[in-house]
Amino acid sequence: MAAGSFFGSFDPSAFINALILGISIASIWLIAALGLTIIYGTAGVINMAHGEFIMLGAYSSYMLQNYFGLPFLLCVPAAFVIVAAVGLVLERGLIRYLYKRPLDTLLATFGVSLVLMQGVRLIFGSDPKYLAVPSIFTSNFQLGFVNISAFRVIVLAITIAAVVALWALFYRTRFGVQVRAVMQDKEMAASFGINSDRVYMLTFALGAGLAGLAGSLFGVLNIVLPTMGMGYVVQAFLVVVVGGGTLIGSVVAGGATGELQSIFAYFTNDTFARFVLYVLIVVFLRVRPQGLFAPSATRR
Repeated sequence: MAAGSFFGSFDPSAFINALILGISIASIWLIAALGLTIIYGTAGVINMAHGEFIMLGAYSSYMLQNYFGLPFLLCVPAAFVIVAAVGLVLERGLIRYLYKRPLDTLLATFGVSLVLMQGVRLIFGSDPKYLAVPSIFTSNFQLGFVNISAFRVIVLAITIAAVVALWALFYRTRFGVQVRAVMQDKEMAASFGINSDRVYMLTFALGAGLAGLAGSLFGVLNIVLPTMGMGYVVQAFLVVVVGGGTLIGSVVAGGATGELQSIFAYFTNDTFARFVLYVLIVVFLRVRPQGLFAPSATRR
């Protein structure tokens, strides 16, 4: 493309809309990655079933809406509780026996993901499902030449609230002190009476619940399918790895990757934008394999 044609086709208002869309993409990726960040950052578990936890959150909301008549605004916290309970059972029944065995944990959670996917397919079928939301969520805000989806604003607000709540939990409560102590030195924490087994159990359930919360929201943005989690878990893993497995790292990585994809998509198309973004991530990890914000201490 010639320089003149490029600048002639450049639309500042469309570019600003692309930047705002990037914030929306970043919030979606971040809320999908929050639970994964907690599970990996605390216990060092690479949870391959995280995408299926997201899917369970969407199907939980669908089930509560269609079989129990629950309004969508109540389905969101209910999905958190339901998927957190599933995560708790999974951790108590399987994951607790596989800590310090990363390959076994990887394979086990991958097997769980297949079981969950096929189980949902058997119960609900393979046909797409849809979540009903209040009409106000389907409207758009028009601020000058900027067009903003109301529901994406809701997702952004929930993401900010979740990040603030997690920061307060891990840095302003006794439980957060226990989690950070276990992360840094499990044996030393045990000598001070901290039950690392309980910490792992609760953080895994919390991470699963956050995935369920994400799924309840994502079910509105896209159709609900047994395979829907696969589309989100890749971006979630990228955000966690680029961020270094820390909360602040995931926030920065989610914002940066979301904005970069939106900007690249504005100048090219969405498929090529993802290609360029993934190449940049590979190059970045080659230069800085520990991610943006590496943990302050090595897990023992």
